[in-house]
Amino acid sequence: MVIGTIADTLTRSVENVTDTVSGVFFDPVIRVGVTGLSRAGKTVFITSLVANLMDRGRMPQLVAQTEGRILAAYLQPQPDDTLPRFDYEAHLGALTSTTPHWPDSTRAVSELRLSLKIRPNGLLSGLQGPRTVHLDIVDYPGEWLLDLGLLDKNYAQWSEEMLERMATRPSGPEYVEMAKAEDASADLQEARARALSDTYTKALHVAREAGFSDCSPGRFLLPGEMAGSPVLTFAPLPPQPSAPRKSLWREMERRYEAYKARIVKPFFRDHFARIDRQVVLVDALGAIHAGPRAVEDLRRTMADILGAFRPGANAFLSQLLLGKRVEKVLFAATKADHLHHSQHPRLTAIMEALVREARDRARFSGAETQAMSIAALRATTEQTISHGGQELDCVRGTLLDSDGTHGKQAAFYPGELPEDPAHLLGPARDGAEAWLDQDYRIMRFAPARLTLKPGEGPPHIRLDRAAQFLFGDKL
Repeated sequence: MVIGTIADTLTRSVENVTDTVSGVFFDPVIRVGVTGLSRAGKTVFITSLVANLMDRGRMPQLVAQTEGRILAAYLQPQPDDTLPRFDYEAHLGALTSTTPHWPDSTRAVSELRLSLKIRPNGLLSGLQGPRTVHLDIVDYPGEWLLDLGLLDKNYAQWSEEMLERMATRPSGPEYVEMAKAEDASADLQEARARALSDTYTKALHVAREAGFSDCSPGRFLLPGEMAGSPVLTFAPLPPQPSAPRKSLWREMERRYEAYKARIVKPFFRDHFARIDRQVVLVDALGAIHAGPRAVEDLRRTMADILGAFRPGANAFLSQLLLGKRVEKVLFAATKADHLHHSQHPRLTAIMEALVREARDRARFSGAETQAMSIAALRATTEQTISHGGQELDCVRGTLLDSDGTHGKQAAFYPGELPEDPAHLLGPARDGAEAWLDQDYRIMRFAPARLTLKPGEGPPHIRLDRAAQFLFGDKL
């Protein structure tokens, strides 16, 4: 184990040096990781970003575009032959057809390479020809990002935290009661282990549907070909420090550690350690709509994610990121088009407040973070209507029926977000069950039919600012 870890660390270090050298003598590569928590819209984000980089008429905040230095953008075969290609063409077709619909969500890792031909700037710009910058976009499920927090916790710590959180979630108390009634010191019976795991997994699915963010382990929600394997057949149990060998508790502990070693670590070793810039998309409006407990769960989840990067906090990540680190992280509150633009600064302020504690706890060793509110694809228009003697700033769009089909057109007023984020985060931290003075609502809108002019990508909100933060300094 020790020799294997040393060899793997040396291999990664050589790869990092190779990446650095190749960036000097060959075309530079920027690897951007894109993930999202709880239906935040990763597929739409990547599709719209690529479309708007290829047709840049709606990208004025991308400095290289404003300066006229992006001469061309084109898709190329991805460099990693072992990863599926992000199906950009199919997703763009879904969004731009005569009957547009939202594309299917991400269920595995995929990758796409977009190459940009850039005219250099500065004093030597007249002496140099155009250069090519490769943008490798790596898409992976947000559920897998949640597993970062597991690397820093043993089974007892994780069990205690999840049992506490499950106690206040829909369907959670049923599992907590089942776990507490179990004799975890008795010999392992596989049927009991599977019953506990199945009940816990169902509670995770219900919690995610209700707007909660921390639904770990992430692979329980997206098991793929590993469904039913022992490494995915465990669940949190009350601490049993004196449990004997071969007992249920010890086997659950062993499987939890195997999950970290065989699933979590290989993913971050093979994919995450090579990422330069990271986007974490967050459905903050969905959490607000779900209530104070979902907001507090979102805050703690992001703190756990960023906390895994504390220098010295985790030996595995410290070795993994030796000589290489994520330089920038963007936390983007998505679906800003569900609010009138007058509400966007408040949504951004809430996102900044949610991230601030996470950023302080993480102490990124030089990495830059930013919070932003965006809409990768604008599905609404704005409208002000009179109601009860008041002028209400609304958004209008095509509602999405429960079966995913297009419903009727409607104007919608979601309520006013507070100017001070503490008015949300305070009750959330105090464990309030509902908002006392406001009812924050959210609707599901279908994508609007698009009529694009030549040179224009799909309509968006601040996608150009997100691109400038993420990789504008490299163009």
